[in-house]
Amino acid sequence: MLQTGDKVPKLKVTLQDGRGVPLSQFKDQWWVLFFYPKDSTPGCTTENREFSALLDKFKALGATVLGASRDSQKSHSNFCSKQELAHDLISDPDSELCDAFGVIQEKSLYGRKYLGIERSTFLIAPGGKIHTVWRKVKVKQHAEAVLAALEAAQK
Repeated sequence: MLQTGDKVPKLKVTLQDGRGVPLSQFKDQWWVLFFYPKDSTPGCTTENREFSALLDKFKALGATVLGASRDSQKSHSNFCSKQELAHDLISDPDSELCDAFGVIQEKSLYGRKYLGIERSTFLIAPGGKIHTVWRKVKVKQHAEAVLAALEAAQK
């Protein structure tokens, strides 16, 4: 499980449009990586829409925003189109990225235990070190809190 101060692993990810991108591409800038459980569910839709609505403010601070889940590239592409999302989504169906960041956790729904994504966000500083980690994220106003943390970190 990655913590504040840890280096981001050297992985290549696939975005919703099929582009393969090495995470090292972001090493010289601030960036936000948020993990969410499932496309087109209420909480995940709200979280993605809030990050998308603030994307211009993140960009003005020189930061990239990326969402990630285990959904397929096609699911992400449809989700982005339907919700008019302005940020990219990482498709991680084999859980390589999720496992690297330690976001797969045991969850419980109606008494049934299963492994799923624990909603988590990572603010990553230039140089590829994790600056701030949020685990067990509550969706409402979370994107605003991440933006405020980025602003504070840059001062």
